[in-house]
Amino acid sequence: MLQRLLPERGFYLGLMFQEAAARHGRVRVTLDRPLDVAPDAGTDLGYTELADLVDDLAARLWSAGVRPSEHVAILKGDNVDIVLLTCAVSRIGAVPALLSPSLDGQVAAVLLDRLHAPWLITDRATLESTLSTVDTTLARGVLTVDEAPGNTIALAALAGVPRRPAVRLHPREPSLITHSSGTTGIPKLAVHCPYTMWNRLVPQQALGRAGRGEAAALHMSFVHSRFYHLLGVLLHFGSPLLLLVDPDPAHAGPLLAAHRPGIVETHPNTYVLWEDLADAPNGPLSNVRAYGSTFDAIHPRTVRRLLAASRRRDPRLMQLYGQSETGPIAFGWYTRRGADRVEARRVGTGIPGFTRIRVVDERGRRCPPGATGAIEARTRGRILTYLGAPESYARQVDRGWWRMGDMGYRDRWGALYLLDREVDQISTVDSTLEVEDELLSRFADLREVIIVHGPGREPVPVVCTRGNEPLDPDSWRRATEDLPALAEPVQCRFEDLPRTATWKIKRLEIARQLAAGELPTLSTAPVGG
Repeated sequence: MLQRLLPERGFYLGLMFQEAAARHGRVRVTLDRPLDVAPDAGTDLGYTELADLVDDLAARLWSAGVRPSEHVAILKGDNVDIVLLTCAVSRIGAVPALLSPSLDGQVAAVLLDRLHAPWLITDRATLESTLSTVDTTLARGVLTVDEAPGNTIALAALAGVPRRPAVRLHPREPSLITHSSGTTGIPKLAVHCPYTMWNRLVPQQALGRAGRGEAAALHMSFVHSRFYHLLGVLLHFGSPLLLLVDPDPAHAGPLLAAHRPGIVETHPNTYVLWEDLADAPNGPLSNVRAYGSTFDAIHPRTVRRLLAASRRRDPRLMQLYGQSETGPIAFGWYTRRGADRVEARRVGTGIPGFTRIRVVDERGRRCPPGATGAIEARTRGRILTYLGAPESYARQVDRGWWRMGDMGYRDRWGALYLLDREVDQISTVDSTLEVEDELLSRFADLREVIIVHGPGREPVPVVCTRGNEPLDPDSWRRATEDLPALAEPVQCRFEDLPRTATWKIKRLEIARQLAAGELPTLSTAPVGG
């Protein structure tokens, strides 16, 4: 019904800053490093300045030859200007394709090939590293945010070209391309359109209404669709923003303390890192009214520490469950009062009017409450297709229901519980995620623990400690006595674990490295039962 009533609704990234500037004027945006596209602009800008910069960049791209509906790959060093370039590409009706700065050259080459001779926006450092082995002549043209050798066009050389009116594509046409996490192989290119993006934005605006105008601090992947929906919500309500590229507590802590945000969102693994800020001087998290968490499950210990760090009367941590292909399909929240009873596997309920959830068995039949099965979702926020891999997309759709790739169950009240990724299941462990949560709760100094298949299919805990302190074997043995049988732990540095742009751990790659003897380890403990 809503689709028939509002067929032309759409979320247009190219208009986002312009509309926010018109509505809220010169609300401030603070960066933790200067923009690569405008290094002299400093780190303190307003909505108005950012809207003008987007308009200016859009004009330069048009002058370079970029036209509506053409693909424009953005692959450059991590910085907030990825966001501004995305909005600028969108403003002239072209389709930004956001590629993570963490991709290796081989994967980047595959994705660029699937984009069919796109324009490429990059920088000198990326050309000399990630793209050094990639044939960039396959691109329609290479634009750089700085001076770079070879057959490239520097955006700086196009300064002062005439501005262009914004181009608004049809709401059902492709308008943004992002890629999946790649935790199970080569990432897939997810194609979004303004209409599906609007169907993700509206419920998030409703959920964020209570915190309208609160200062917000974000450290998130600038190539993930979730960032743009959250940014759209915050700009709509006129929130002052602190946008962080570097999450190191020593760097982020003083900035958080200076700006005292009421809203904070980052990746779950960054929240684990920011547990160190809970008791830090000057209370960097003391004014937080609402934490946001998505991308992956968040650990109960982390929830408790974050909520305890706030001095607000009733702080909450909002959790959204979904994926790039669907947007959020379930939501829930934690409060300080219930922090000791956090059930990390409970990821929430469907979003009324926008998403539906079911759990099915191997034959596609609905599972009764409490029975484990595959999680599927029905949502108007689902992507249009996988670019270059439509058969993979088709395999995940069953009469409008999207296979999430996760195993879980629903209780009698309809709440959804997440147990494992289908590809990560271990026969001797009911839920590796649940065991990992328990271990993190029992060891205050654990930075991360991941249970993967060992060479003999045994469950191997890969652990990281704060400061890389040695793991005490006796304490570990006592703490795991009542858990499913695990192999001896393997200790690594967190920095050495393969991760995605949103800091998700690549479990299958860890298992492969472990089997091949390629996993960098600090532990001499043997792998095996």
